[in-house]
Amino acid sequence: MPATEPRRRSRRLELRTTPGERELIDRAVAVSDTDVTEFVISNAVEAARRVLADRDRFDLDAKAVEGWDAVNSRPARDLPGLRRLMDRPSPFTE
Repeated sequence: MPATEPRRRSRRLELRTTPGERELIDRAVAVSDTDVTEFVISNAVEAARRVLADRDRFDLDAKAVEGWDAVNSRPARDLPGLRRLMDRPSPFTE
């Protein structure tokens, strides 16, 4: 979510920390010139995006896009074993 997009936060998220975790977060907040809510939310959202990245989208740089396009523009290979499998009647139809 872009930082310039106006947001209305209406859901509450509560969490517990150890004193050491809270001190570390507070130190990071202080050097980040932000508040605890923005720091925790922005980092949690970024972590969630990383976890889900390979499950719902692909972000490729220009070189990777070229490689992706090259692979996808190659003609399909004929795989005789796969062709035989696909020619067999499905065991799931009546």
